[in-house]
Amino acid sequence: MDSLSYEERVRLARGIMRLLERWGVGPEDQLTILGLPAETRTRHLRRFHDDTPFPDAPEVWERVEHLVNIADALRTTYPRDPAQGSPWMNKPHRRFDQRTPLATMIEDGLRGITAVRAELDCTYAWSRTEPGA
Repeated sequence: MDSLSYEERVRLARGIMRLLERWGVGPEDQLTILGLPAETRTRHLRRFHDDTPFPDAPEVWERVEHLVNIADALRTTYPRDPAQGSPWMNKPHRRFDQRTPLATMIEDGLRGITAVRAELDCTYAWSRTEPGA
């Protein structure tokens, strides 16, 4: 994310926070999904809505990249009704042992986030199975 300006990083943080809220993710789980540092309190999340970018931590930005791609995959999965992404994220799924995609991301961390992305984005799933990928 080094190539993004400060203002672009702020806009991205705002968008991710709106996305997580649209999916119905509570504050504690937002901290978990984003992999924010342990000292981050839920009251600090408001800053990401307003004028603060996410911390310059590689794991946070890796998760943000996956979340952006999950949102994009949901948009292409439901092109006529983008609102269907939220129900999909909150519906138990057979590939996640009947857990919801959100529960998978919260409980399994980065591994769960990439599993959800792979389920939605076949090109990402394919690239993960290529030799040397």
